[in-house]
Amino acid sequence: MIILKTPEEIEYMRAAGKILAACHREIAKLIRPGISTWEIDQFVEEFLAKHEATPEQKGYSGYPYATCGSVNDVICHGFPKKDPLREGDIVTIDMVVRKNGWLADSAWSYAVGKISPEAKRLLEVTEKALYLGIEQAVVGNRVGDISHAIQVYAEAEGYSVVRDFTGHGIGQQMHEEPYVPHFGPPGRGPRLKEGMVLTIEPMLNIGTYHAKVDEDGWTARTRDGKLSAQYEHTLAITADGPVILTKQ
Repeated sequence: MIILKTPEEIEYMRAAGKILAACHREIAKLIRPGISTWEIDQFVEEFLAKHEATPEQKGYSGYPYATCGSVNDVICHGFPKKDPLREGDIVTIDMVVRKNGWLADSAWSYAVGKISPEAKRLLEVTEKALYLGIEQAVVGNRVGDISHAIQVYAEAEGYSVVRDFTGHGIGQQMHEEPYVPHFGPPGRGPRLKEGMVLTIEPMLNIGTYHAKVDEDGWTARTRDGKLSAQYEHTLAITADGPVILTKQ
């Protein structure tokens, strides 16, 4: 069942989104060779506590951290680690923030120092794919219109689109209907209505879209070991168009 949100409820989610976006802005200042994703995770815990918010991921289905820290070939759900990031790495930090009972979710990919032209282009194309998907998130369209816009652009630029993980509705629960694939034909899936709140979070790979999961049961990697990137926003569907609740 798709749960439509009232304008008041969307404002609660916007408050969570503002905290999340502010946290990402601070993370951007921290990213450099030598810092670890574990240190970033500790920073996020402290930042959220100062803003009277909590990390929704921590404890979710047994997940032990406040963030996911996905480096290079890790697609998503990477465990924060104490290994220092190195010059040329790319890292995605994903988090879900709860404030006053309502949630916001956003992932962002960062360059660690100077990265290769190949990695830089991957980040640029993945971020643009996110915004092309958001453009389709208007009343009357279908979920498949979002999916199709992302896939057509990404594949035209030479990248594959991950199939195993999708966007989703969000509200007082992290995962609600509808689920939002980042591939597929247009005109399919639930019709978008005012009051829906969803995440759009394309994950693009340089090589194959196929994933494999580490023994920890969470960390998903590209099967061929090539780079992956992800950008994600939480947005509300309104009569005036999509409103990004996690805008940085």
